[in-house]
Amino acid sequence: MPKSTPMRLVIVDDHEVVRIGLSAVLDLTPGMKVVGQASRKDEAKRLSLRLKPDVVLLDIRLPDGSGVDVAREILAHCPNTRVLFLTSFTDDHTVLEAILSGAHGYLLKDIASDALIRAIKTVASGQALIDPRLTKHTLQWLKDAHTRPGQSKRPLLSPQEQRLLPLIAKGLTNKEIATHLKLSEKTVKNYLANIFSKLNIGRRSKIAAFYAGSFKGSVLPSD
Repeated sequence: MPKSTPMRLVIVDDHEVVRIGLSAVLDLTPGMKVVGQASRKDEAKRLSLRLKPDVVLLDIRLPDGSGVDVAREILAHCPNTRVLFLTSFTDDHTVLEAILSGAHGYLLKDIASDALIRAIKTVASGQALIDPRLTKHTLQWLKDAHTRPGQSKRPLLSPQEQRLLPLIAKGLTNKEIATHLKLSEKTVKNYLANIFSKLNIGRRSKIAAFYAGSFKGSVLPSD
């Protein structure tokens, strides 16, 4: 009986010791194989587009640019590749930017190796996840969407616009959202345009399982 094809991974991090350590752990994991490593943004794009790996482990900050740009480029050209951010950045803006890139996971680098392996398998299986240590704060930030500097404490998104976020997260179409909220499809499109404009998003993003507890919290216990 032929052996199953191992999951193919690409590691993108500007620290060589991190890449070597991750590669050592993952290559020893049955069913996983590191097929490439990159330390810079452009190199990561070229490597991922050429190899089309199953999962890319990606740092959020690279010497020549943002990992978010890399994620968008990879996902645009490699629809079957999953992107999992592995970084030390925990600020709300960075996490939100990563989520809205369409990436499938966001983990902190101090995660235990067994939890990382479970997370990679979860993402590769088609699910999405976020480190539970970020969840409460980040999701509240998503709901509030911050206030504009110099203005009152009024949320950036209106209550009606905020109502759309969990529905977008569930992957509902504009028509389904319209039916759920008892609105016209045109009104939903207008709300979405406002949301994208206010959050500076250029396209519909895969917020998906990151919003309001739709990720599998049990995947990464928050000891």
